[in-house]
Amino acid sequence: MPTFRRTCLVTAAPLLLAVAGLVHPHGLTRAAASHWEQLHIVLLPVFPLLTVGLLVPLRQWPHRGFAGIAAVVAWVAAYAYAAFYTGLDAVAGIAAGTVVGHADEEANLGPLKRPLYETGQALGQIGAYALVVAVLATAAALFPWHGIRIIPGTVVLLASGWSFIGSHIFWPRGVYTMLGFALGFALLNWGAGRSAVPLRRPHREGNRAH
Repeated sequence: MPTFRRTCLVTAAPLLLAVAGLVHPHGLTRAAASHWEQLHIVLLPVFPLLTVGLLVPLRQWPHRGFAGIAAVVAWVAAYAYAAFYTGLDAVAGIAAGTVVGHADEEANLGPLKRPLYETGQALGQIGAYALVVAVLATAAALFPWHGIRIIPGTVVLLASGWSFIGSHIFWPRGVYTMLGFALGFALLNWGAGRSAVPLRRPHREGNRAH
């Protein structure tokens, strides 16, 4: 796949999430409930696509030995992120928005929202930490083939992943976090997209005949 098309592919999700963050309500009120609910429904299939930025470079090269183990860890962690962060969107996003939107005018919203927020936040943090693990494992799998070329992207992604743990996509920090992911994925895929030879031969091709 050409570098430009690959870059577009891996940056599409974080850029879309950055745009969504600009219109994300800062708090869940009765007036914002419908917007809150609908936005999280639309974004439900988008958040898991952040992992595309890791899976694209992982699929380009054969992985053996330690790199193979790291690649498996990256795939599993990426799946864990997608599963648990979807839980955050479903509980603290769609469910909370629906409950607040249908609450009686006299109802106290705090007790209605708090359990959903707490459950959603717990799920989201598991997912965000899993994404950081996926970044580290991806770097470990790619380093034997690409060396220091993957370091800039990895550093940016780790910083963005750490910010993501507490920022979601809320403006301004969350939007900048998504832009950081876009930059990190672009750098990582640039480093991993160039022709590569293993820094160490993955395995002996066989004994020479004597």
